[in-house]
Amino acid sequence: MNQSGRCLCGDISYQFNSSNVLSAHHCHCTDCQKSNGSGKATIIYISKRNIITSGKPKYFEQRGSIGLRVRRGFCRNCGSGILSYIRELPMLIFVKAGTLEDSSWLEIESNFFVRSAKQWDLPDKSIKCFRKNPSLFSNIKTIYRSITGR
Repeated sequence: MNQSGRCLCGDISYQFNSSNVLSAHHCHCTDCQKSNGSGKATIIYISKRNIITSGKPKYFEQRGSIGLRVRRGFCRNCGSGILSYIRELPMLIFVKAGTLEDSSWLEIESNFFVRSAKQWDLPDKSIKCFRKNPSLFSNIKTIYRSITGR
């Protein structure tokens, strides 16, 4: 099923097929809280080759908890956060789920950084919770699928 999304003003948009989604997660890290102005970011993992974007985001780069460089893309006009990626793993894109035109189909697999979750936005304990960022080993399948498409 084709999915689409955009920033608030429409200057940046994207499309992908939901069958190509690798996974979806809530991240409660303080960087996501600050960049989103909320208690968490809900992110969709998708291979770069499986998403079509239009418009040019402005990127802000910051080192994440394990030292990798996280690049967050925002609309230059309205400021909406649209997508992000890790500079060292550019083949894997993280789409901000709140920018989808329709997110009713989305299934969240886990929560990251539950140790920094706010009491007013607690993680859903019915899905897997990681105290911090899941280890690279737990994400190796997702990374492999983003590279090979399998």
